[in-house]
Formats: sequence, structure tokens, C-alpha cells
Amino acid sequence: MAQTGFCDSRPLLDLHKKAEDKRVPLRTWANACPPKERRAQVEEFTSMGTFLNPDQDHRWVHGLHIPAGDGFMDYSIPIAPRSSDCGEEPLLWRISGLQHMLVPGLLRHEMELAMSRLGLIYDRTYAWDIFTNMMRSQIQHPFASAELPGAYSEKTLAILIDWLIQVHEVLHFSEETLYLTVYLLNRAVRLLNVSISNLQLLGVVCLFLAGKKEECLLPEVSELCHLMENTYTPHQLLRMERRVLCGLKFELSYIPPLHFLLLSTSIARCSDQMVWMARYLLELSLLKAQCVVYQPIHLAGAALQLARCVLQEPPTPEGETAWCISSSIFVGSEATLLAIMRILAQAAARAPIGNTRASFLKFSTKETLHVSKHMALMTAPCLLKVPGLPN
Repeated sequence: MAQTGFCDSRPLLDLHKKAEDKRVPLRTWANACPPKERRAQVEEFTSMGTFLNPDQDHRWVHGLHIPAGDGFMDYSIPIAPRSSDCGEEPLLWRISGLQHMLVPGLLRHEMELAMSRLGLIYDRTYAWDIFTNMMRSQIQHPFASAELPGAYSEKTLAILIDWLIQVHEVLHFSEETLYLTVYLLNRAVRLLNVSISNLQLLGVVCLFLAGKKEECLLPEVSELCHLMENTYTPHQLLRMERRVLCGLKFELSYIPPLHFLLLSTSIARCSDQMVWMARYLLELSLLKAQCVVYQPIHLAGAALQLARCVLQEPPTPEGETAWCISSSIFVGSEATLLAIMRILAQAAARAPIGNTRASFLKFSTKETLHVSKHMALMTAPCLLKVPGLPN
């Protein structure tokens, strides 16, 4: 958060509240902001402390040469070749081909307006520098493969993340904390040799570290142990915290896809329902191990595109123009976005009947416009021609 200056997204997108009910959106550098507004727990869940042990085609668009007079900052960073599930070449991170779509200064102007509307900056002068830094930072520590170590399964990790989502809601943490928690967890399980019996402890430690980076108020270590029904002692938790920090080399920075989603929905002038639907679909990506190989900007773009497909809101000339500008920041191939959309569509169709329902319940409330219960989500895989789904 220190890198981008972004704040808690929850009050930013509480569009149903009156202006006077919203707290000041910026989280000041000196942590001088008032304590977070506590709200009622969305869903009660039982046995919170118990963790269940369950049984291209297109190439990346390479950046074109942009003259210095265009006002764009080149943020390309060469990446060493690596194998991935996508089978695609590494991306040279710069805004590619925008001069073919719009006046170069238009996106910069819209980015400044979006960050100002969201309360993310004090001075518009730094808006493009912040976005440039986001594009650079998101490619740190890429995942070479979605494969998990032999001791883990995708189902086991998904159940743990689902439980962490529930704990995150009970603690009233910001959405950035949740995304950082899952990111740290995905890195830790691949870098550290942690047994299945200590997997829940590892998840809570990742939540604790993310909270230290993002939150103003934190629970006591003893409270975290109580959430795990005192299966682990405070001493064990602190030892695991040191182990994770050393294993990750104290590199905890992360640009979550939620930030790109916030910017793109603001630029595209999306409706409240569109914003909540995209947020729901994006959170479902946390439960899918296949999504770790994709960059945050691609996850955000796919979630927003799928939300637009599902809701089918009537187009307007102004809306289509804003959408064109917003979609231009999603650098990558159509095949990549379509692959992510298919994963999210399957997850959304199965969410009501699966074992991991925390996100479904979280976004089924009046506050979130009941987007997870939208009937079109059940047929979303059919829109993308995804085979093998139950009717």
C-alpha cells in the first residue's frame, strides 16, 4: 500500500451509503485515520475454528515504440523466459498500441479523474506515475506454474481460503488484506515445507502479516489462536510468522487485482450492480488455483468483462466510449482473458452448491445487491461455451 497510496476499497464502493455516512477514504501515511467503522457481521457461520481436511494461440502483445512526445512512460521490464500453464511468452509491460485506439493523453486524463473520484490521490500530477508503478510491481514474484506441492490439493487449499474469507469478514478487515493474504499463502505453500497439519496455522499467519501491512487495528495473537479453537499456541503462531517472513525474504508487497478493477470500473462509469458483480467474480478467483499464473490486471479485466456479459446492460454511446477507454488498460491476449472468464464462470455456477460458499454468502446480501444470486450466473458458462457443467 505504501507503493500505490491506495486505500480501503470497502468504503470506496459502498455506493448505497449517503455521502455524509462515508468515512474519509484516504488512509493517511501516519496511520492517523480513525478506527474502522464496525458493521454487523454479514453471515454467521459455525465451527469457524475447525479447518476441514478433505479427502493459444495468441501471443502477448509486445509494446510498440512510443515517441517521447506522446506523454507515455515506458514501464517495460524484461522477464526471464519461464514455462507456464498459459503457454504464452512473457509480457513486456508497457501500454501497447494505445495510439491506435485513442488520443494518448485521453487515458492519462481519465486515470487522473478516476483516482480523484475514488479519493486515491491528493494531487492528480502523480496519477500516471502511480499507475505506472502498479504495472511494474504486479510482475514481481510471478508463479511459474499453478501446480501445488505434492502434500496439498486444490480442494484443501480452497477450503482453507474459504475459511479465511469468513475470518476476514468477522475481523472487518479491508478487501486489500484478503487479496494480500491469499497471495502470501500461495507463495508460502510453494516455498516452505509446511505439513498439512500446520496448514491452517500458515493461513492465519498470512492473514496476520497482511493485516500488519494493511490495517490500522489488529487482533491479539491470543484472539487468532482462539479462532483456531486453540489448536495452536501463541508461541507456535509467532514461530510460524518468523518462518514465513524469512522464507519470503520479507517481500510482502503486492498489487491486488482489486485495484485495477476499481480504476477500470470508475473509468468505464459502471453501474452499482456491475461493480458488485465484478467484485464477486474477482473474489471467486481466489479459490481457483489455476488463477495464480495470471497477472492481476488480467484477472480484473476478465472479471469485469464477464460481469458485463452476464448483466447485459443496455448500451449507450457514452457508456461504450467509456468502456473502450477502460478496456484499453488490459494488456494481453483475448485468449488469456477468455480462459480466465471460463474459470470464473464455472466457479460462479457452482458456488451456490459447493463446499466453499463464503464468497457466495458474502455477496448475497442487500448491501451487495444480491449479485451472487443473479440467475444469469447459472447460465454464464453457456455464454462462454464451457462444456461439462451440470444443468
